[in-house]
Amino acid sequence: MNALPPSHLSSDVASLFTGLCIVLATIYAAGLAFGAESLARTSKHLLAVEERRYRLLARNISDVIARHRANGDLNFISPAAEVLLGVPGPTLLLHGLFDRVHVADRPRYLTALSDAARGGEASSVEFRVRRESPHGPEFAWVEMRCRPLEPTQDQASGAFEVVSVMRDVTERKMQEQALEAARQEAEQAGASKSRFLATMSQELRTSLNAIISFSEMIAREDEMKLDAARRREYAGLINESGLHLLSVVNGILDMSKIESGKFELVSEPFAPREALSSCCNLMVLKARDNGIDLTTRMPSDLPQMTGDARAFKQILLNLLSNAIKFTGEGGSVTVSAQVEGRELLLRVADTGIGIGKDDLARLGNPFFQAGASYQGRREGTGLGLSIVKSLVSLHGGEMKVESELDRGTTISVRLPMIFTPAVKPSNITTLAPAPRADAKVTLVKKIA
Repeated sequence: MNALPPSHLSSDVASLFTGLCIVLATIYAAGLAFGAESLARTSKHLLAVEERRYRLLARNISDVIARHRANGDLNFISPAAEVLLGVPGPTLLLHGLFDRVHVADRPRYLTALSDAARGGEASSVEFRVRRESPHGPEFAWVEMRCRPLEPTQDQASGAFEVVSVMRDVTERKMQEQALEAARQEAEQAGASKSRFLATMSQELRTSLNAIISFSEMIAREDEMKLDAARRREYAGLINESGLHLLSVVNGILDMSKIESGKFELVSEPFAPREALSSCCNLMVLKARDNGIDLTTRMPSDLPQMTGDARAFKQILLNLLSNAIKFTGEGGSVTVSAQVEGRELLLRVADTGIGIGKDDLARLGNPFFQAGASYQGRREGTGLGLSIVKSLVSLHGGEMKVESELDRGTTISVRLPMIFTPAVKPSNITTLAPAPRADAKVTLVKKIA
């Protein structure tokens, strides 16, 4: 056999090597393609797993997660929105959520989103949003915290999409409102107490000055050459001032007993007609001196009722005193009583200066005197209606006030015809049996 020339061998080897390289390159390329495809499948799988995790988290978190476009429209909201607002999440997309925001709060809502979208900084806002409930539509307070999403930057406008987290803060807002109302009430109570102390000081000082001055004049009757008529006049003024002092102190003591729960009611049968007549007879002279017509209207067969007769008279006397005090000369005060069902309806109506609408709600609160600006200076501590309101409540009754400025006031009191006080557990301290001579005396406290 003849050998091949060397040049021919080199050509065959080169061709073989080239073919081998092509095969290897093809295999390598196929391997790379397979690896890339496998990597893509793995990445897609991992991405799907992560997406499921985040969706699971979004479904189970109590806060609402939302994604807003740069113009404020909603393009995603988590399932928790249905729990918060009572409507399916898809209905809130685009401007669905915005339509539910309270009209007064919409500017704040849009401003917070705009600040986050254009300023690139987180912002927060609280607003009211309408939600559906079994009782009908109602507004809930929502706190929303928003932050920009930089990867979705809109190159044309330079604005970012925004992600927000919303939570229900209705209970917190209600607590804040309750605290604010309590603070205002405490401030009003403090101001009322200050006015009460100033008024009481004036009442005490005026009466004491009158007693001191007129008693000094009587003591110096020889020097001042007082006749019998003048002495009687001064003695009467001293007596009147003393009685006024006593009424002020009694009012304070009664209010203190009522507030501390130590005012005891004694329920027994009594005739309300006689009690009404007695109270009117006590006040008719004062009404006549002030030029006021005091009249009564009640049936002659008004039946007996069971309750605390002393407290009943105190209620009526306070109402009559107030009515006469705030009724000008030529006015009238009318007292009426009638039975309605199982209750006695008592009314005291006057044609006095009346009470403003702003004061009606607080009328009868301790230490509160209505409308000092339009009433002018009148004697009294302002405890009369507070005592009436408390005594009526202790009797299980109701008090209603109707009034109009410059037209007069009508106060209606409803009391049960038969009132039985609640029995309180007794707290009796008794002595133990007599001890021996060498024993110590001890007190045994028994609670029945």
